[in-house]
Amino acid sequence: MLEQRQREMRVRNVLGGRVVREHYLREAVPCHSALCTRCTRAGKVLGADLTHFLTPDCTVALHYLEVLELPQLNGLLFTHTAYQHVQHKSRRLYQRLRRLLNSPRSDCVLFANEFQLGAYVDRRPSETHAAWQTRSVYHAAVWYHKHLSKRIPVVMVTVDPAVVEKYGSATEGVYVVPFQVYLESFWPDVPEASEFLGSLHQALITKEVESCRGRKREFAEHLPVDVLEAGIRAGRYIKGTVSMNKHKAHVEAFVQQHRLLSKDTGAWKEFLGWLNHGVWFSSDATLDDVLVLGMKNRNRAIHGDAVAVELLARTEWQGRSLTLGDVGRYDCPQEESHGEPMPTGRVVGILQRNWRDYVAILPPPEEGPTQGRQAQRLLAVPWDFRIPKIRIATTQAAMLQDVRIVVRIDSWDSTSQYPNGHFVRALGKAGDIETEVAAILIERGISVLPFSEAQLREMPTDSPTSPWAVDPKEVAQRRDLRLSHLIFSIDPQGCEDVDDALSIVQCDGLDSTIEMGVHIADVTKFVPPGGPTDLEARSRATTYYFADRRFDMLPSVLSSNLCSLRSGEDRYAFSVLWRLDKETYEVKDVWFGRTVIRSTYKLSYETAQAVLDGGHIEFATEIPELCGTEDEQQVRLGELRDVLNILTDVARAWLCRRTANGGLQLEGSEVRVEFGGVPGTVSGITPKKALEVHETVAECMIGANTWVAQRLFKSLLGCTLLRRHPPPRPELFGPLCNAGESQGFHIDISSNKALSDSLEKTKDHREPLVSHILRILATHAMSNALYCSSASVPQHELTHYGLALPMYTHFTSPIRRYSDILVHRQLLAVLAAENGDFEDSEVMPSGTYLEEICQHLNERTRAAQKAQKDSVDLFQCLFFRDVNPRMEESSTDHRVADALVFAIRANGVLVYMPRFALRGAIFLKDKEGRVASLMADGTCDFRHGCLIHKKHEIVSQPSDGLPFVLRLFDHVTVHISAEQHRAHADTLHVHLLRLEGLNQQGAHPQDTPSRPRDHMVREVQRRAMVDVEQGRSSTVGPPACPLGRESYRQSTGGLYEFLEEFEEIALMEIGKKPLACVIVKEADQPTSQSMESE
Repeated sequence: MLEQRQREMRVRNVLGGRVVREHYLREAVPCHSALCTRCTRAGKVLGADLTHFLTPDCTVALHYLEVLELPQLNGLLFTHTAYQHVQHKSRRLYQRLRRLLNSPRSDCVLFANEFQLGAYVDRRPSETHAAWQTRSVYHAAVWYHKHLSKRIPVVMVTVDPAVVEKYGSATEGVYVVPFQVYLESFWPDVPEASEFLGSLHQALITKEVESCRGRKREFAEHLPVDVLEAGIRAGRYIKGTVSMNKHKAHVEAFVQQHRLLSKDTGAWKEFLGWLNHGVWFSSDATLDDVLVLGMKNRNRAIHGDAVAVELLARTEWQGRSLTLGDVGRYDCPQEESHGEPMPTGRVVGILQRNWRDYVAILPPPEEGPTQGRQAQRLLAVPWDFRIPKIRIATTQAAMLQDVRIVVRIDSWDSTSQYPNGHFVRALGKAGDIETEVAAILIERGISVLPFSEAQLREMPTDSPTSPWAVDPKEVAQRRDLRLSHLIFSIDPQGCEDVDDALSIVQCDGLDSTIEMGVHIADVTKFVPPGGPTDLEARSRATTYYFADRRFDMLPSVLSSNLCSLRSGEDRYAFSVLWRLDKETYEVKDVWFGRTVIRSTYKLSYETAQAVLDGGHIEFATEIPELCGTEDEQQVRLGELRDVLNILTDVARAWLCRRTANGGLQLEGSEVRVEFGGVPGTVSGITPKKALEVHETVAECMIGANTWVAQRLFKSLLGCTLLRRHPPPRPELFGPLCNAGESQGFHIDISSNKALSDSLEKTKDHREPLVSHILRILATHAMSNALYCSSASVPQHELTHYGLALPMYTHFTSPIRRYSDILVHRQLLAVLAAENGDFEDSEVMPSGTYLEEICQHLNERTRAAQKAQKDSVDLFQCLFFRDVNPRMEESSTDHRVADALVFAIRANGVLVYMPRFALRGAIFLKDKEGRVASLMADGTCDFRHGCLIHKKHEIVSQPSDGLPFVLRLFDHVTVHISAEQHRAHADTLHVHLLRLEGLNQQGAHPQDTPSRPRDHMVREVQRRAMVDVEQGRSSTVGPPACPLGRESYRQSTGGLYEFLEEFEEIALMEIGKKPLACVIVKEADQPTSQSMESE
């Protein structure tokens, strides 16, 4: 039944008139309840085991939505009336409500009461809009109760006593109660809900009180959004995202532009004037960054906000700060040194706030509350240095001392120096490991709640009484490799989520070929599209790896069991099989398809390398699968060694070809956090040793990803999920070029091939660490690799700069990356379509929908990188903090290390400490203006004097003491210490001890980076020369093969452990870190992460 009603809406304009909107009502509007047997079920439904349904009125939905988001509250029924009220009042809260309704974790639904014939009510004459909204929500609650045959009560919550008085007992089974009373009565075991409600209520009162006061304006008023948008179109304003300088957040920020400038805009003309003043950029230069100096010019913009900026006059432009800044300290050096003038502007309006949950801590009692007589008004100090203090009102200040809390920002008026917010919840005592881990998760926007019952119900059963086994019908539809192929996996020791395996088979016949296989866990067999597990995996997007734990993307029954390619167990797989020429390893044919495999060996990297090198192996502990007599073990070991040797030869050949095509061999050092026997203690921080087998496995994974990308792009031109790596911005190569020039090397950055050749020439330097550091600097200049839809990016921009590939994707890690699950589904759809089976819109999403998913994957991947880095930093600080600091040199003191200078700044130098694979900065001028001085005993102290900053060196000339010169790549001895911050994360600081390195004869053995990749390339080059002499072809590898290291998730060392984290490091002046500064490790990926993944 369909009934049409007309609702009139008068519009004021110069012509007068009336607008009539047609409003259709029908009975077939689903109620989304599992108790209903009449309505069709689509999407989420409220469970049949609930004791009541909860319906908020419009005021509660708008002002107290955050309380309704608590996971303990279930059975939420939002009416369309309340939904529209939130939409019209607050765009930010409307987006939160939409996310809540769409989240598979939340137990809430949206009831379209304004389109249901029985639930809709007309607005009465002279009735206020607010009164009609309240009556509409109540009438919908009554209809819902009756629709379900009065089997379950409905509770409507409000904060208006008049509403309670009017409707409280009007209908039996429908209760209207104050929200506070509801929380105290129905949820007494969730006291944080009532506390949260009180915090929000106090924030609303504070906002109303402040709005009535006449206060001095601290900032300029923001322009209206329509004015900003018109100005952006006209070229007067520039649209971008605010990014604070982490080390000088109080004075320096940048606005990164969202789009290219139109050449006929005023901003473009200003930019051309900038170019004419001698600032070099590429020919297609864009105004990427606009400098914003000071809080006044920032005008209440917070890190991550989308803003509109207005360029200042050219005479007011300034340059970036070139002095070292100390994270968390607001007292800058007395003298600032700046770079070349760059576009400088001021924020004139906010286009979109990016407010989130912030971890903070309350000030100590001696600082006392600010203003207010009842609830204390306090300035909470955020964990993130880039966020300003947030004023909150709370009655729990005494209880929350030294406790990390979560706060949210509500507003920032032009009359207030600080934003106003409210208390959300307490995390725990600052300094506790669990509290700090929780803080990292919240700061990075990561939600890792336990998997729900609905998701676990989707999982197959595998127990001692009911073991899981492959389905014979499913096996019949797959290629069975269990008996025909020697399959093995190579992973870090103790790895549980084994999602890839390898195989080599010598083909019979006269065609002289071998078959190499990459076998990937078939996760899509267990995760149907659109199910609860799929939605949760899409939300998480990746597995989050911390130094001491991991948060899986999939339930453990899949990630550590049924999808993990364990040895000796039958598993479903998705395989790529190449037929290769035995001599040149040229690809003759490739096959993709679903398989059934049984891995024979589960090897660690160290064991696989020992097998290759012929080293001693303890069979019982290292390769338990090698059972039998000693002779049988040796025969099987020889067979395994032959297979690994062939695999290594193939990888060497493919790597050599990729290198010749311009693939980059960038470097870094991954650190391993070693934990002691006592929980929470760290016994060591050591760089991981790079092995040739790491490169071997990585090359096979890169090959699989490349061939899958090419296969998908050929068939799904408009909706292929790809992984592109844009070329880096030329100006970010400045530190690399300067460092290379100091050692007599010219670094050509015109292309990836030119850069690769330039870096190759640095290998023969007398100091091995020079080449290592130069490659690290090149890595820092790289841009982020991004997921994208092939329909949204021109084909020439789909390339992967680092790998020198025209096309790339992620296929090899579906256990820990949702992108790989999508790629598996796309490839399955392509293979099925070739057989005329099906084409499913769910596995072949449209370009627009796929692009939205890619954007989400990029955001979550970046969050995973940052969280992982924060985690390692946390335990690094614990390692250096657990010992009483002593500023003296000792051969046994692990805080004393050799360091190399790799960058010069106006007030200090940046150093690299190979023993711990850490970077840091040494201040040579303190806040009092004193400079470092060389004392008679060889140590350093601060004295009055001056610093002379040059391109490749810095000279300290103290008035008392000996002057000295530090040049690029000089060795020094440093002391590392951990500084504890009450509000922020702890940081590592570096102090200069002596001007000589610890080992004057050269670097320590562990300080010299191993180069298995160089060995692989040179070995192939040697063989190629032999082949040429013998008249054989030197063409090797598949067409358009990748370089470097792909996504083998557990590989260590090399380009792809850090390729994804460089944008932030590169954009913020590589040297802006703290004699004391935050230390940044060169490798942020643990052993369980892949090289190219985040």
